Amino acid sequence: MAGLYFEEFHVGQIFKHELTKTVTESDNMLFSTMTLNPQPLHIDRHFAAQTEWGEPLVNSLFTLGLIVGISVGDTTLGTTIGNLGMTDVGFPAPVFQGDSIHVTTEVKAVRASKSKPDRGIVTFEHRGFNQNDELVAICTRQAMMRCKTVEV
Repeated sequence: MAGLYFEEFHVGQIFKHELTKTVTESDNMLFSTMTLNPQPLHIDRHFAAQTEWGEPLVNSLFTLGLIVGISVGDTTLGTTIGNLGMTDVGFPAPVFQGDSIHVTTEVKAVRASKSKPDRGIVTFEHRGFNQNDELVAICTRQAMMRCKTVEV
């Protein structure tokens, strides 16, 4: 698997993910309609043109999913048991259709499971940036990760 096992993470480890994505109008429209979010700021160009932004904003939950998704190949692909939660989510700058997003991930904490020796908990901080290196999204995520070796 491409993902890392619990033992392979250490506090302070930083990943600069090579995968990037340019967000399209279709991405924004499809995500907003699939999640039943009728906010015209996301799906109505003429409405959005009359706002302070002057154009549609990309749905922030799409942005959150994108920054976590970009990180998966380098960190948790096939080695995670599951996400435990996300906290400290923020969107310090808007994302617009046509922005290209790149991501860094820092390992903030690692802790072996107290009840199951085949797993541990890793806390990640994901940061998403646009093509101008402006921070557009940040979140802290805890994932339960498989151990490569299990002591008996």
